[in-house]
Amino acid sequence: MDSTADSSGEYLRERDRFGSPTPGLAVVVEAGQPAARGVVLQQHGLEVGRGSPDGILADDEQVSRTHLRVTYIDGTWTFEDLGSRNGTFIDGVRLTGSVKAQGSPLVRIGRSLLWAVPDVRPYRGHAMLGIPAPAPVVGGTSRRVLGEIALLSKASENLLIIGESGSGKELLARAFHEAQHGQSGRAPLVAVNCAAIPEGLAERLLFGAKRGAYSGAVDAEGYVQQAHGGTLFLDEIAELDPLVQAKLLRVVETREVMPLGATQSKRVSFRICAATHKDLRAEVHAGRFREDLYYRMGRPEVRNPPLRDRIDEMPWLIQRAMSEVSPKLTAQVTTYEHVALLKWPGNVRELLHEARQAAHAAQHEGVDVVRPDHFAKDAGMELGPAASEPAPRGDSTPSARNLDDAEIERVLAEHSGNVTAAARALGLHRNQLRRWVDKRTGSKTPAS
Repeated sequence: MDSTADSSGEYLRERDRFGSPTPGLAVVVEAGQPAARGVVLQQHGLEVGRGSPDGILADDEQVSRTHLRVTYIDGTWTFEDLGSRNGTFIDGVRLTGSVKAQGSPLVRIGRSLLWAVPDVRPYRGHAMLGIPAPAPVVGGTSRRVLGEIALLSKASENLLIIGESGSGKELLARAFHEAQHGQSGRAPLVAVNCAAIPEGLAERLLFGAKRGAYSGAVDAEGYVQQAHGGTLFLDEIAELDPLVQAKLLRVVETREVMPLGATQSKRVSFRICAATHKDLRAEVHAGRFREDLYYRMGRPEVRNPPLRDRIDEMPWLIQRAMSEVSPKLTAQVTTYEHVALLKWPGNVRELLHEARQAAHAAQHEGVDVVRPDHFAKDAGMELGPAASEPAPRGDSTPSARNLDDAEIERVLAEHSGNVTAAARALGLHRNQLRRWVDKRTGSKTPAS
């Protein structure tokens, strides 16, 4: 399997060879299976169908020989259905005649999904990285970011990654590390989740301690010393206490660390990669992040796109989640489309969880094909009151209080206790059913 470093090099070579963006179609599902290839949109446009000269979608029997014409002029896409047998769907809506669209619309024809992108170069000539599991799935959009990191790693000892929770910031930190040290494993990469450090322990965990520094203290290296000769990755750095930020600044500037209780500092050599989902400039303005530390570590900056901007990775993630439940499971093309059109605020972490639950729901139903309705109704949606509170008074949504207890117990038993699947069968929100179960058992129901 190609490494992320190899992927970055390929991107850089391709970028140097082709200097300007090339619009085209990224084929993300082909004939019902996840795919990873790109087709360039010629100046006069592109005719898509089983009979097209480039052979695009030739194996999809539900695609007409002349199915769809696509053009892209001055940032605007035009899609024209050519009288296809099974129709064309743009962002989930059936196309009648022709339509114009901007951005990166999703196109479904037959059992295939095409993603119209202003620059198709990162999706051409590359296999999807991270296949098989457990390596992270890396598609064309992520490949572009890895290419940027490969460049920056040659010019800077520091890197700041901005990205939403669950979007894969540690993968980028590893790429920054490997661009300098390779994949031998001889140079350490020490990853620290600053948000998970218990209050009051950050200084000891980061900088270490000497025996006698406090009651029960023993000689212990901190994360900084462990990263000597390699890379220190500080995830969610905005969560560090301001006093600890001041000491971290001194370490970054002097490359010397003073453990708790020590009388002499120790020289350390390491690269530092920080990450956050917050706007660090706003945190500085609000007084929650030190300005001097920001200017020392806030540049260069790379933004990791959220999963909703990496549609090409979604089918592979769904396939991985299904295979973890059962190798027999497959998904409808409308399932891939449904998932691709959602926001996924929890990114990769959320999608994998919800896809596993959908796979379990299909399995409990006794079918081998995962459909869109196997996903929870609020999966992939922004969190809000509707997702966590009961329906308002007078709402037509049923409540667990209005259903017979024996009926609820029967449906739960039929679905082996799977709350999400049982709630779907009962026409309830899963949180409503969880509250009913909690009340009956006197304990908190785990998410299912």
